[in-house]
Amino acid sequence: MSNSFVTAAKKVLKTEADALVKLQDDLPIDFSDLVKLILKLTGRVIVSGVGKSGHIGSKIAATLASTGTPAYFVHATEASHGDLGMITAQDLCLLISNSGETIEMFDILTHSRRFGIPVATMSSNCESTLVKTADFKLCLPMAEEACPIGMAPTTSTTMMLALGDALAVALMEAKSFNAENFKVFHPGGKLGAKLMTVGQLMHKNDTMPLVKTETSMKETLLTMSSKGFGIAAIVDEIGCLVGVITDGDLRRHIDDLLGKNAGEIASLSPITVAEETFVVDALNLMQDRKISVLIVTSADSRPVGIIHIQDLLRVGVA
Repeated sequence: MSNSFVTAAKKVLKTEADALVKLQDDLPIDFSDLVKLILKLTGRVIVSGVGKSGHIGSKIAATLASTGTPAYFVHATEASHGDLGMITAQDLCLLISNSGETIEMFDILTHSRRFGIPVATMSSNCESTLVKTADFKLCLPMAEEACPIGMAPTTSTTMMLALGDALAVALMEAKSFNAENFKVFHPGGKLGAKLMTVGQLMHKNDTMPLVKTETSMKETLLTMSSKGFGIAAIVDEIGCLVGVITDGDLRRHIDDLLGKNAGEIASLSPITVAEETFVVDALNLMQDRKISVLIVTSADSRPVGIIHIQDLLRVGVA
C-alpha cells in the first residue's frame, strides 16, 4: 500500500477523531432536555434530512427504533409531496441539516409550527434559520471537513452520526432497555440467534439422558448410547442433579466399569445453566470449560433440559 494512501487515511481519521472529542467536550446544551421530552412522547421521533444528512438521519431513526424509541425517517422532499401526513401532533421532528438552510426542510418546519409539533435541529450552523426556529438546538462544534477541498460532508456527518448514537443510548439507559428488550426487535439473523435463550433450544423430557445414582453402568451405557449426547445426567432419589458421566469418566474407570453403578462413576457438581441463559453465554461457558454439552437445571437443581454445541451451530451462534 502506498505511503501516501496511508497518510491520507490517517489524516482523515485524526481529523474526525478530534471533532468527536470536541463534540464530547461541548455537548449541545439542549441535549438533556430533548431526551426528557422524547421520554414523554406518545408518538414517534420523526427524523428528516436530504443528501448525506438524510442518510445519517435514516440510520439514526433506525437505531432509535431498534433500541426502544419509536422513530421513523421521512425524506424532506417526499414530505412536501404528501408525506407530511405521516407527522402527527403527538410526534417530535428531528431535522438534520449541516448548513441549517436546506430549502427542502422548510415545509416540515412550517407544518410542525402549524400543529404545535416540537422540533429539534442538528446542524453545524448555529445562526441558521432552522436552528433559530427550533425548540431544541443540537449545534455541532466547528470542525473542518476531512476531505482535501473541505466541502464533502465527512467530519460533519461523523459528528451527526455519533450524536444520534448518543441520543439513542441515553434513551436506552433512561428506559432501562436491556438485551431481552433488544431481542424483541431483532428476531432474525445471527444477532437474533445470539439473543435466544437456552430454554428455547434445549432438549427436554424423554430426550434427556437421565439415570439414577443406583442405575447399573450397563443400563447407563445403553442410555448414553440411545440419547446421543455422549453423557448421562445422574439424579438422586428426589430427581435433583448430582453429577454427570462423560466419556472421560468412562475411560478413567475402564478396568472395573461394569462392576459399579452410575453414582460411583459420575463426576460430582457438574457445570449447569438456567433456562433464561442466553445461548451466546452458554457457548462462551462451553468454550471456557472445553465441554460440548450443558445440563439445564431449574432453581431447585432439577434437570429440565440439555443443550449440545451442535444445537448452537445449527442456529448460527457458534
